Amino acid sequence: MVIRLANVSHDYGAKGLLSGIDLHIAPGAFHFLTGPSGAGKSTLLKLCYGELRPRSGQIELFGQPLGGLSRDGLADTRRRIGVIHQDCQFLDHLTLAENVALPFVATGRPVPTRDLIELLGWVGLGQHADALPPTLSGGERQRAALARAVILSPEVVLADEPTGNVDPEMSQRLLSLLVELNRMGTAVMIATHDMALIRNAKAQVSARVLRIVDGTLQQAGADL
Repeated sequence: MVIRLANVSHDYGAKGLLSGIDLHIAPGAFHFLTGPSGAGKSTLLKLCYGELRPRSGQIELFGQPLGGLSRDGLADTRRRIGVIHQDCQFLDHLTLAENVALPFVATGRPVPTRDLIELLGWVGLGQHADALPPTLSGGERQRAALARAVILSPEVVLADEPTGNVDPEMSQRLLSLLVELNRMGTAVMIATHDMALIRNAKAQVSARVLRIVDGTLQQAGADL
């Protein structure tokens, strides 16, 4: 099991948000996470990669209890998880290629230049390697965020509204990249409110759709 949440609850102060969450993400699985704005989709993703600790319940990352991981152990574990944040932030004084390579820099390892060039080509940004982030379009920034999330070859990718700020054509392009990644064996979970995106994905890949309803996690019906 890649990620497992068992009876997990989380809140912000007196406000309850998530309760009794059970979630298993297996190797190579594809999940969608839906729910209205403010339902807790981003919070659930943060629980899945250890940025947040639950108020109660158990979380395991790659078979290891989250609560038993040291700071270094958690850092090592999180390198096996690629995250695409809703507001993909870049360092504006660094080139696109340098931004995408930051996970290697953060771990003190040399950047594999050939792999970096191939990765930028895969997301369609090979011609923009030397561009600075402020010059990129929304779709280019999202594809750069995807490249940065997968440069360490993670076993699972968690994406928070990756198509929220792009047009339908770019949404489909991003989805195609994530589906291709999944077919290569990477588990994927996408938090989104875009039902069209989910319907398009279900025509390409076997995807499980989960919905947050009143703080609980439910499997969505076939009416999507």
